[in-house]
Amino acid sequence: MTLLEICCYGVDDAVLAEQRGADRIEFCAAPKEGGLTPSFGALKAIRQAVTIPVHPIVRPRGGDFCYRGDEFASMLSDIAMLRDLGFPGLVTGVLTEEGDVDIVRMREIMQAAQGMAVTFHRAFDMCANPLQVFDKLAELGIARILTSGQQSSAVKGLSLITELNARSGVPIIMAGAGVRPDNLETFLHAGIKEVHSSAGRWTASPMRYRNPGLSMSSDASADEYARYGVDGDAVAVMKEMISHHRP
Repeated sequence: MTLLEICCYGVDDAVLAEQRGADRIEFCAAPKEGGLTPSFGALKAIRQAVTIPVHPIVRPRGGDFCYRGDEFASMLSDIAMLRDLGFPGLVTGVLTEEGDVDIVRMREIMQAAQGMAVTFHRAFDMCANPLQVFDKLAELGIARILTSGQQSSAVKGLSLITELNARSGVPIIMAGAGVRPDNLETFLHAGIKEVHSSAGRWTASPMRYRNPGLSMSSDASADEYARYGVDGDAVAVMKEMISHHRP
């Protein structure tokens, strides 16, 4: 049966996702950045709040995946913290300036994460040669690759996702980016072993007082009074679709 991973940006969302049928949680901060390393407090809280596997992301900033020395050092420290807290896995990825997987640094990550399942995230979609990178990640012992098939959505990238999925059982190919109830059947029929969805929606902030002349964001168009969270009904629908799917 296809595994359903839900990306959560808060502990309450993770609890809801588990209640509605998620098999695993990717735990992140900063949805508008595409996911950054959560705080220590949030990591401690989620370990106590849910029982399904939680894989936090290790990503020190938004933007590209080619990191300065200090940024990479912080990533190794965060991985040590996750290991000490008892997380079974993590999500990360490092590239070179040429768009290849940074083998040297990924080896350090695998060493730091001993005993944990490592997912190589959508940095894979920014690499120059995905087939070569797949083989290198397999040699490293990466557990899975989260990918949209190097397209803006997993539906558009289904051809590459299917090709990668047929290459080997390890790393597992997990389809992600725009996976929703209305297109989930596409991935189930393609034989994709794992799917990743934010199952998210934006809701209004409960704040009644708002200062219209001031923004805390560098993006002047950003709506700071909107919050991103898990749509429990979407999770439940996807889990039901997976449960009833017959290959």
